[in-house]
Amino acid sequence: MSIKGKKKVVVVTAYDYPTAKAVDEAGVDIILVGDSLGMTVLGLPSTLQVTMDDMLRHTAAVARAEPKALLVADMPFGSFEIDDKEAMRNAVEFLRVGADAVKIEGGSEYADVVRNIVRGGVPVMGHVGLTPQMHKRLGGYRLMGRTAEEAAGIVRDAEDIAEAGAFSIVIEYTASEVAAEITKRVAVPTICIGSGPNCDGQVLVFHDIVGLSANPPPFAKQYVNLHDIIRDAIAKYRSEVESGLFPEKSRYWKMKEGELDRLLKMLYSRPED
Repeated sequence: MSIKGKKKVVVVTAYDYPTAKAVDEAGVDIILVGDSLGMTVLGLPSTLQVTMDDMLRHTAAVARAEPKALLVADMPFGSFEIDDKEAMRNAVEFLRVGADAVKIEGGSEYADVVRNIVRGGVPVMGHVGLTPQMHKRLGGYRLMGRTAEEAAGIVRDAEDIAEAGAFSIVIEYTASEVAAEITKRVAVPTICIGSGPNCDGQVLVFHDIVGLSANPPPFAKQYVNLHDIIRDAIAKYRSEVESGLFPEKSRYWKMKEGELDRLLKMLYSRPED
């Protein structure tokens, strides 16, 4: 992406048609259909339960909004690890439903996967640092890169993924110094999430931004509390229904003059013998 060094890249997740319309109208650069939809939309305990069918369905919904922003879809857990052919086949499915690119979690061990998918014609965004699909192996959802040894590994991961052909790299929940060093060392844009201000851009989950997440991560920032706004609106609707205030006369319509009498005659008159 030639945008590196020219402006901060703005990335927001979206999982459905109306959200994608609003996010795109806000002028973001990239819309990410994240596998975070498992928790934010589907009520699942983690991203590990998210399937290809889930991701394709939601990616297609977002694509129907015809966003101007680049549309990137997460490849879910199990969709790219088995072998190169399956990874390529699954990546192609995302482009078929309207995505512009896919995102793959993982470092150096997946460089060949990234290289193969890019060679096959599908743009790939990388993802290093905290990779939620691997949280069990990593010891949970923890801050990465606090030690020099771990930090060096993350830097190598990013370099290998960039060398493999990724057009951009997400750096999640990693010490800010590590993200800054990666940003200096790779030629492609870096997108931070919980990794400080020194990346080429930032990404947040839509539900965290608007206050619809039950348990937002510590690095998320809430800009509005839609949960309370929605709850209060529904409570007001309930109250008006129960009190008879809804629907008002302006929200319902009557039959044509004289048609009610005709209807009643049709319904209650005895048929002729």
